[in-house]
Amino acid sequence: MEAIYATQDTFKDDRGLTKVRAIHNPNYKRHGTKSYVHLLHKYNFEPTKAGPYFWVNRPKQRGLVVEKFRAALGGRVTKERVLVKATSEPEATHGQVTAEDTQNDMMYLCKVTIGTPPQTLMLDFDTGSADCWKIEYGDGSNASGDCGVDTLNIGGLEIKAQTIELATKLSDEFVSNTGDGLLGLAFSKINTVQDGAEADPQATPVENMIEQKDIPKDSALFTSALYSSRDGATSKSFYTFGFIDQELVNSSGQQIHWTEVDNSEGFWAFSSESASVNGELVPMASNTAIADTGTTLALMSDDVVDALYAQIPGATYDYTNQGYIFPITVTVDDLPDFEVAIGDRSFLIQKEDLAFAPTDDGKNWYGGVQSRGFLNFDILGDTFLKSVYAIWDQGNLRFGLVPKLEKTQNLTPPSGTGTGTGTGNANVDDDAKTRVSSVTMAAAELIDPVSVPL
Repeated sequence: MEAIYATQDTFKDDRGLTKVRAIHNPNYKRHGTKSYVHLLHKYNFEPTKAGPYFWVNRPKQRGLVVEKFRAALGGRVTKERVLVKATSEPEATHGQVTAEDTQNDMMYLCKVTIGTPPQTLMLDFDTGSADCWKIEYGDGSNASGDCGVDTLNIGGLEIKAQTIELATKLSDEFVSNTGDGLLGLAFSKINTVQDGAEADPQATPVENMIEQKDIPKDSALFTSALYSSRDGATSKSFYTFGFIDQELVNSSGQQIHWTEVDNSEGFWAFSSESASVNGELVPMASNTAIADTGTTLALMSDDVVDALYAQIPGATYDYTNQGYIFPITVTVDDLPDFEVAIGDRSFLIQKEDLAFAPTDDGKNWYGGVQSRGFLNFDILGDTFLKSVYAIWDQGNLRFGLVPKLEKTQNLTPPSGTGTGTGTGNANVDDDAKTRVSSVTMAAAELIDPVSVPL
């Protein structure tokens, strides 16, 4: 690694590269069920465990029919798959899933500039997407508009001729976001740009970065270090582009563990063939996982999830929350050691991240690890990624990790716990008055987002 570090140091100094701070969005409100619904949309999977949200096939009528009659008097009838929610009314049909039902805001936002003179934007860095800025997103939220080409600057690294998706029409999900958009860090196979009715995928910023011939192969990567807002007095989360933070690697006391990446489906996918709970192995032959910074939870097979919560006192699967919950009174010492294999090495998920968010009644935690349903791969989101320093080596198609665990685990519930109404938006009016805009976040480099309650 010494030769690689030397190359990166030279490149970093020549370009004046810096860390890109990932600011914890002060408007973000943790909510377990909403985060799970977001993932149902984003990855379009069928749940295996019962809950109020599920998929149905509905007729989609094309013809000369007045909408309110909903009668098939002519035209072609097709089916569309729609995510719906159960209602409490016995005679009612399934309810529509709205922006209120899903987690629309981003937990972390990062500053980038686009164009000349530079325009500052606060974007969500998402390794589960390949779009930049935003046009159509896999979770059901969408924007439509045109595409332009301009220079993108991330942490001092200029990426020329980057396709920027310029939204002119937004769905409700995007309208309610704090950030200005999305910076996709997956692979261009899943880029959603279209030319008319035809798919016309565009290169991602990192792919464009690699194509700039003056960037050495050893610098064709980015890294992420995500931390919980529950820990410390200042925001420590960051990304780097073009170099590895050697100090953070050295502080782990371990060598970087590398595993091969399969990008054939557009994701950062790799082998993950086992997990363990308090040392008890849960084998997962031929299993794969993807790493996704745009996902807050970790989704795993039911065998793994059931084994995990069987070791947490009072844990139970809850229909209403559509996920595993456990009592808010559970202590750090009550929680099991939970490890996940990345390639041929296992990594511990720190205990505090097994507790994602309080339920609306404030009596339980919504677990940070939940069922992936019928999805055929695991999704390792921030619940996992906050326990590691991750190196996304696109030039060599490999994923690198070292452990990054907090010395003290924090299970203190956020302020205001137990004041919800069942929607997670008990204080919508107050929230609207105190929301921080992306412009304010970008201007306030010294903002202390950790001091803002979750």
